[in-house]
Amino acid sequence: MTRSRNYPEPESAGQQDNRKELPMSTHISRSCAIALAGALLFVGGGALAQQAPAAGAAQQQQQPQGPIAAELVAVQPDWTKVCGTDPQTKKEMCYTTRDFGVSAKEGEAPQPLLALAIYDPKGDDQKIIRLLLPPGLMLKPGFRFSIDKGAPESGAFEICFPNGCFAEAKVKKTVVDGMKKAEKMTVVVKNQANGEVTFYLPLANFGKAFDGPAVDPKVLEEQQKKLQEELQKKAEDERKKLEAQKGAATSPAPAASKK
Repeated sequence: MTRSRNYPEPESAGQQDNRKELPMSTHISRSCAIALAGALLFVGGGALAQQAPAAGAAQQQQQPQGPIAAELVAVQPDWTKVCGTDPQTKKEMCYTTRDFGVSAKEGEAPQPLLALAIYDPKGDDQKIIRLLLPPGLMLKPGFRFSIDKGAPESGAFEICFPNGCFAEAKVKKTVVDGMKKAEKMTVVVKNQANGEVTFYLPLANFGKAFDGPAVDPKVLEEQQKKLQEELQKKAEDERKKLEAQKGAATSPAPAASKK
């Protein structure tokens, strides 16, 4: 998940008067209805949710009966860690995030379907797991998740937009410590047909990123810019493809030649 805003790097005590604050609300203002990252993490606009809807929309239209399972793959090359200051508590807050998705066809790049972010308030034993999930899910049951073969934990949906819904669970530090050593995270939700949908998220390298340094804000901004350009190009290509298909379908058949 990449952000359009710049984030301050962790500051020393002498820098605190000049530090920037990061909005922490999960109620995104935006144009971010299409963006996962923003509200999911403490920012207002990201690229992920702009992509997540595609797979979510397909799921919403079809709503297959019975249980569904999806082995997700990482969309980004690696996890991203961002640090800043919570404007409410004035505490340093970091989050480590990654987008996950599936490929429509074998050999194609995966399309974002879900995003995961783990908040780490400095000095607080309680951590926050936040998800951006596709639309078309039952909200009241919330979601369940487990780390490898560990006991399931539960969380609740917080807010929905046309392109996705944000959900979160407050967990103890021991849960996040377990994630650092785990192979996968299992997330279970229900669709509108009351069918169980299970997502499997790989956790490789999460611990290294969570304990490592935060990304340079300039690098983050460049990543955002590049991803936005790729998304715009893909959307334009899809639009042209659909227009071509529509034109071919409405073109009159050639008249039969007279003998």
